[in-house]
Amino acid sequence: MTTIEENNLISRDSEWREELRKRFTTKERTAVPRVKMPEMDAAYRVRCDDEVNQGLSTEQAVLEARRCLDCPDPGCMKECPVSNNIPAFIKNVERRNFGEALKVLSLTTVLPAVCGRVCPQEKQCEHGCIYNKMKKPPVAIGHLERFVADYNRELDETVARQSSAPAVQAPSYFAAIKIAVVGSGPSGLAFAGDMAKRGYDVTVFEAIDCFGGVLKYGIPQFCLPNHVVDAEIEKLRTIGVKFVKDTFVGKTLSYDDLQEQGFKGIYVATGAGKPRFMGIPGENLPGVMTANEYLIRVNFSQHEIYGQNVATLKQKRVAVIGAGNTAMDAVRAALRLGAEKAMIIYRRGESEIPARQEEVRHAKEEGAEFLTLHNPLEYIADENGLLKAVRLQRMELGEPDESGRCTPVPVEGDIIDVEVDMAVVCVGFLPNPPVSLPDVDLSRNGNILVDGSSMKSSSPEIYAGGDIVRGAATVILAMGDGRKAAKSMAEAFEQIIRNTRLD
Repeated sequence: MTTIEENNLISRDSEWREELRKRFTTKERTAVPRVKMPEMDAAYRVRCDDEVNQGLSTEQAVLEARRCLDCPDPGCMKECPVSNNIPAFIKNVERRNFGEALKVLSLTTVLPAVCGRVCPQEKQCEHGCIYNKMKKPPVAIGHLERFVADYNRELDETVARQSSAPAVQAPSYFAAIKIAVVGSGPSGLAFAGDMAKRGYDVTVFEAIDCFGGVLKYGIPQFCLPNHVVDAEIEKLRTIGVKFVKDTFVGKTLSYDDLQEQGFKGIYVATGAGKPRFMGIPGENLPGVMTANEYLIRVNFSQHEIYGQNVATLKQKRVAVIGAGNTAMDAVRAALRLGAEKAMIIYRRGESEIPARQEEVRHAKEEGAEFLTLHNPLEYIADENGLLKAVRLQRMELGEPDESGRCTPVPVEGDIIDVEVDMAVVCVGFLPNPPVSLPDVDLSRNGNILVDGSSMKSSSPEIYAGGDIVRGAATVILAMGDGRKAAKSMAEAFEQIIRNTRLD
């Protein structure tokens, strides 16, 4: 895409944008109610693994896009970690130019179908929408992003790929520079896409036998279907990104090996999958497992290794400890596996629940119970050594802590036992420890320490981002790290090339 074409797509001053703004007054646009995402009926969806949110129709998307006021100083863009040109893609939706809308998104993101589904838009782009100042619901940016990605994916494969994969226009000598990406989660994919678009020779190494990282093993199909992730990865292949599975960099392939194979830059995006424990009695009992283990078994139930173990997950009474998005995934998965009683146990009140409001609502609609202001003290075994109950301390909220949230404090003597067959612990994750990472400084928790502006580690050729740097965070923040690292690494190589040519 030429600069002129690109500017015509994204510039607010483009003739078509100016004409579009004049079609409706601000009063007419703000009078349109926010679209409601069509959803599968709760009584049906809890018996299957089908995606809950069904996606907007074309007419719904166009009408919702009309609500966008095309602000001269759009707050939505300021809140987007990957710097999507949100008004530009939405205005292309309004004029029914859906292929052009995807081209706009593809300038800054490689995962629009994923982000449209799992990003916390209400805390990011939609939080910056001017409608909030009017005390009205913000434009449904996430729903529109998903619509654009899905609409184009459902076209003929060739057409979809041509419309979504920006042409690589870069000096040929960039193609001689090999870049390694360690980990195929959202941060690694975002980095790989941006480097490939710049013309570099990019290879993504993944330790397991499928690509997508946490997008595959950590998020159930009823939230994010695997075929959606696979389609996004396939778009990266079309612009030259190579993928190598079953390769554990640091074990099966060392960092020295990468350098010997000619890789000049390395981006580490190995994620955070090491579980946190509460350190209470009974955590080692059969029937107590971490969220990672539970969701991997659920998501890979067709896999030869994990499939035979899925039956052990089908318990009648399941307690999920925690109330983040992962906890909501786990409790909803338990219901789909046939649990008669599945509950969220959370030490704070309902208003402090960190999960997305939509996820909480979906869990409640599907029958999940919420036992807030309770904290596990102990897991109790039966006579056979199997989990039979969790002992809970009732809590009340005290003074706010450093994060601004009220600190939960025990209510003296108020302790109950709740019968359960399985407990899933979802109280956070630690970074997957990098293996034999040379000359790279780590935090005491195992996070790679980087310069926040460049994502460069203490080793000159190694950059890092996503959960291995941040700890457990969102998909979009991980992608933002990948884009920042790609920009920084590319600028470093371009400087080296300029200096070499001058010499």
